[in-house]
Amino acid sequence: MVRYILGRLGRALITIFLVLSIVFLLMRLLPVDGYFEGRTDLMSDTVKNVILKDLGLLDPWYKQLFDFWRKLLLEGDLGKSIVIRKNVPVARLIWPKAMVSFEFGIIALAIQQLVGLTAGVLMARHKGRLADKLGNLYILLINALPAAVYFLAIQLYLSSVLKLPMLYDPINTSSRILPIICLSLGGIASNAMWMRRYMVDQMNMDYIRLARAKGMTSGQVAFRHVMRNAFIPMAQSLPTAVLFTISGSLYVESLFSIPGLGGLLIQSIQRQDNTMVQAMVLLYSVISISGLLLGDIAMMICDPRIKLTKKGESR
Repeated sequence: MVRYILGRLGRALITIFLVLSIVFLLMRLLPVDGYFEGRTDLMSDTVKNVILKDLGLLDPWYKQLFDFWRKLLLEGDLGKSIVIRKNVPVARLIWPKAMVSFEFGIIALAIQQLVGLTAGVLMARHKGRLADKLGNLYILLINALPAAVYFLAIQLYLSSVLKLPMLYDPINTSSRILPIICLSLGGIASNAMWMRRYMVDQMNMDYIRLARAKGMTSGQVAFRHVMRNAFIPMAQSLPTAVLFTISGSLYVESLFSIPGLGGLLIQSIQRQDNTMVQAMVLLYSVISISGLLLGDIAMMICDPRIKLTKKGESR
């Protein structure tokens, strides 16, 4: 397992390096007008070149990339904002907003797993009955309707029914309820659908028939065998759901006026604040790749038979 983890970690670091380097170079292909304040048509070429030189943007691309990685790896310096809050370290700007996004994302993720997996188990155990039909109806509606539609419906109508704030207020705890509901609905449907599918598949296996023939009750079969084996493929998707929940919050944060990473990322791209974009891409890349690594490790823990380091069975 240690060898596998080290190998995956090495590949993860290479992936992060490539993703961030590509984003860094693509940002340098954008027009330079975004680096100047005020009317650029009133600036002389000399003034523009002085500003670009101070930012290091007149250096060859490979020198700019080398300087970026040198500062990041040796000094832990993500750079300073060049537009949104000039000369302020990007880490100081990102951290408080990241905490807001993570708060919503982690709570929504916990609800997705708890409610979604429980619903999937109930649907599988009552296949074809009322619980299964209601669950399938919910899954169908969530997948058929655009997320923006039921997000707006929740904000407009559920806020009136439950007497909850329509917009986020950091002082009012109840203002967090509607955004968390919006972030949870898709994940609940996905977890319920796949857990039901995996459990139904397991129930048709020969070892389940053998367990029942030995006198085990339906509850014992479900909890000792079916759920455990059905959870193995689900385990890989649990950590990566963190990224999808946070990424999905881009629209939710905008809808409910939440001061999180979503609005900051959009603003950074629109205003061409390269250092901000690079830092946020790094953050999302680390979360995504770490989630994939943790997912594979979770599968190995759930099923010791999985040997991902054997020749011919590597992932």
